[in-house]
This record gives sequence, structure tokens and C-alpha cells, in this order.
Amino acid sequence: MDFIKTFILSAALLLGGSYAMAHPEEAGRNLGVVGAVYDIAEPDSMTEIENRAKEVDWKKYFNEKKMKRAIAAYHPTGLKRLPRATINRNNTVDMTYTLGADIPDGKGGVLYPRGYTFNPLQFLALPNTLVIIDGEDREQVAWFLGSEYALDPKVFLLLTGGSYQSVMENLKRPAYYADAAFLGRLQVRSTPAVARQKGQMMEVLEIAIPEKQ
Repeated sequence: MDFIKTFILSAALLLGGSYAMAHPEEAGRNLGVVGAVYDIAEPDSMTEIENRAKEVDWKKYFNEKKMKRAIAAYHPTGLKRLPRATINRNNTVDMTYTLGADIPDGKGGVLYPRGYTFNPLQFLALPNTLVIIDGEDREQVAWFLGSEYALDPKVFLLLTGGSYQSVMENLKRPAYYADAAFLGRLQVRSTPAVARQKGQMMEVLEIAIPEKQ
């Protein structure tokens, strides 16, 4: 039976092709509908997914209050809290970096070899000022709010601790976490601290704020 079906289909294709070549004037003519025509019965996949999603009681799987608490309590790995600055300190940091591994060129060779040193500040300008505080220290948060940096849109606020969500709600501006590796590169030892580019170096100021009695 399969052989017969295959033979009939092949013959129809060959004959159809022969007819079109023999009668090119009729090749584009509508020859009508032969046989029964049926609508596509398979449902649209996206519509089916949407309908299935509507049937799920998502509240059983997602608790909004728990999710909000989890977001507020989020702390990334590698976070390192620093002590509060007790003296003002000004430090200039060389950002020269040494590669710990070869950088391939994508063609089987090496673009930059292990041990290659470079200073990124030789090639780019950092337009932003970085302000680093402990978000859990209310006095540091209050210091930032009353400082010249609070209204400066070019300031990136970085946290060594505390809830970034609470800080953002309090200060009405974005806040990000600064991990230990980043602080180590800038040689920040205490907070609050302010870091900005100065030529091909980074200037880091650690600021002692008076404690409230």
C-alpha cells in the first residue's frame, strides 16, 4: 500500500510538472479546488499557553509579602562591612592591573598575555563620583542626605551594608552594593568614602563624621 501511494504521488507530481511545461500559458491559472478542504484544527500555541496560565492559581505559588521581604533583605555574596572612619584620610590609588591569564584573540592566538599590565584610566574617563556608605548606619545615611552629593545625578551611591531598598526609599535615589573585591581595588578601609578620578589615578577620601551624643 505504501508503494502504491508513493507511486501515485510521484506520478501526480511528474504529470503536473509535465503539464505545466507543456502548457506554460495555463501554469498560473486557478484550476479550482479538488477534494475536501479542512480548517487547521491545531490551536495556536501562544493562545494555548495563555489559557493554561489563566487556569493556574498563582497565589498558591507566590506570596507577595514574602517576596517583598526577601527583596528587602537581599544581600549579595562577597559583601564586606567596613568600620566608620575616625579620621579624615586622603589616598591616591594606582588602578594598574596585571592579567592573571592569557586573553585569546579569537583566532587561535593570544591578544594579551598573562602578566600584561595596564591602567584602564589611561584609556577612559570616569565621569561619576562614587560615594560609599554603610546603609545600616543611620548617621552615615543622614550625612549623605545632607551632603553636596545627595542631589548630584552623577553620583553613584554604593553600600557596604544595610538594605538597599530601605536606603533607596529614604534617599529617593538608586543605591548599589559594593563588594569586597571592589573596595580592595580602591583601597577603601572605612566609610563614608568618596572616590573620583584624578588624572590616571583614583582619589579616595575617607570622611570622619561626628557621632551624635
